[in-house]
Amino acid sequence: MKQVAIVSGKGGTGKTSIIASLAALARGKAVFADCDVDAPDLHLILCPEILERREFYGIKRAFIDKEKCIQCGICQDACRFGAISDFEVDTPLCEGCGVCQLVCPEEAVEMRDVQAGEAYISQTRFGPLVHAELYPGEEASGKLVAMVREMARDLAAEKNLDLILIDGSPGIGCPVIASLTGVDLALVVTEPTVTGEHDLVRLLDVAGHFGIKTTVCINKYDLNPEAARQIEELCGKRGVKIAGRLPYHTSVIDAMVKALAVVEIGGPVAEAIEDMWKGLEGQL
Repeated sequence: MKQVAIVSGKGGTGKTSIIASLAALARGKAVFADCDVDAPDLHLILCPEILERREFYGIKRAFIDKEKCIQCGICQDACRFGAISDFEVDTPLCEGCGVCQLVCPEEAVEMRDVQAGEAYISQTRFGPLVHAELYPGEEASGKLVAMVREMARDLAAEKNLDLILIDGSPGIGCPVIASLTGVDLALVVTEPTVTGEHDLVRLLDVAGHFGIKTTVCINKYDLNPEAARQIEELCGKRGVKIAGRLPYHTSVIDAMVKALAVVEIGGPVAEAIEDMWKGLEGQL
């Protein structure tokens, strides 16, 4: 089973539009996993039908048993997050550190699991999709990403599919690392701008640290050919291949408005993505 993660050093580079097209080109031979759990949007293009829901529990939160509590105020003084007031826990403010439970002389504080989101198994016109929703203000997005990936692997094994396409989070944080761990190939989507190049370097450093094979796609390369060349030179020095160069074209906007993949619309961007897909298949 091969796993390919499509990631980007910053948001708005076109990552989700690209993976939607790759999903279409996979022609029912892959499972798709939207691991951008903080702001998932792959479902907006793939229009899934949810078949199964699973609850996600993140960090444990403190709860005070009023029958045991003697209102000594020790837990309130010990909480560095201001989550305890009038001997009650404000759950959204609780960071789950457990100090209040540790200092309570009456053992009146209990750490409980709290549902922090949901994960879904869905069917789309291109094949099965595993995606999730992290509730606002909740923690442990990396843990939810790991759950989504595990569900995707189980689903691929169940359906005898040997490819998983992962839509990762932007940036280099915990959910990105959880998206990249153990993949066979990382496709990094960037754009020919100063910030695009800067964040590409950070993501290449992270992928290199974990020994992950990496390739790069330059989206809208023709808007700034000089910056695109600088990115190509950067990748050349690092021994990273350029998987694709996608031109700027309004067909991408047309596809998004119609909730379609770019390859369903056609045009120069679709042709470039199709060429890139052939190259990715070769690398796998």
